[in-house]
Amino acid sequence: MNAPITMKPLSHLPDGRMVDAYTLTNVHGVSVRILTYGGAIQSIRAPDRDGELDDIVLGYDHLERYLESPRYFGCLVGRYAGRIARGQFSIDGRDYDLDRNEGANCLHGGRVGFDKAVWAAKAQETRVGAKLTLTHVSPDGDMGFPGELAVQAVYELTRGNELRLEISATTTAPTVVNLTNHTYWNLGGLNARHVRDHELQILAEGVLVTDEGLVPTGEMVDVAGGELDYRHPRPLTADLDHTFVLADKKRGVLAPAARLTHEGSGRSLQIDTTEPCVTAYTGWGGVALETQHAPDAPNQPNFVPTLLRPGVTWKSTTVFKLSV
Repeated sequence: MNAPITMKPLSHLPDGRMVDAYTLTNVHGVSVRILTYGGAIQSIRAPDRDGELDDIVLGYDHLERYLESPRYFGCLVGRYAGRIARGQFSIDGRDYDLDRNEGANCLHGGRVGFDKAVWAAKAQETRVGAKLTLTHVSPDGDMGFPGELAVQAVYELTRGNELRLEISATTTAPTVVNLTNHTYWNLGGLNARHVRDHELQILAEGVLVTDEGLVPTGEMVDVAGGELDYRHPRPLTADLDHTFVLADKKRGVLAPAARLTHEGSGRSLQIDTTEPCVTAYTGWGGVALETQHAPDAPNQPNFVPTLLRPGVTWKSTTVFKLSV
């Protein structure tokens, strides 16, 4: 039987910081490999219906690819997942200008977001499995965001083949926060080239309307009967780049959000979350299902707020349940 937690130093970054890889393994042989660079899930090995293990997420074999790639494979995204229009927002009458890394907009926190941070790590065995706690402190003014933000992300792999992700954050000044994980899934395994043979279900009541720059306009359209109606499982044959608003807009309690299945292998992934939205994106042979608040919420008063003030702890929980 493999050890529940192992750590392997990978290499140094150009500035001298060391990047490590931690592997969490449960009693069924399911394993999750996480890098301290970006808090990225590099691989998840899970059995098919015949018990054969294979990697079901997209990741790079070498650290150098993570440094060069714009694809956010498996990483923790922050300070703000998604786009903020024109890289601007206001809090209490004060305007803030952010790093604009996608045309006029700020995407996923700017050019040097949490995906490029080296997170401090602490691993431990728990009564239900193995846990990796990652921490990072983003200074006041980082990429233009106000307040020093202290973030903790806890990955826990359970004996029940669940990967739990609990993220929390506190700030020293009013700020906006929207944190998520950006893993791309392909339940067909390492050699699968597309996800068109998967079925997807998203328990959403609507989808956000976006402009030509993929920034929300503030409107939501009902998915019922439309081409984006994934309330019941259906083949994932169309390309997706949409933010789905879950049936209970406010969320805040852990509840089912999405399900991905692959008939060929028998693998299934259920996602439960406390978040109000799921952003679904297909690309590079995988599908990302990002549990989060809405993009550009700081500029859209009818969206669930993302404002965080001192003295309050921002919290988010998502559970990825693997089964066959």
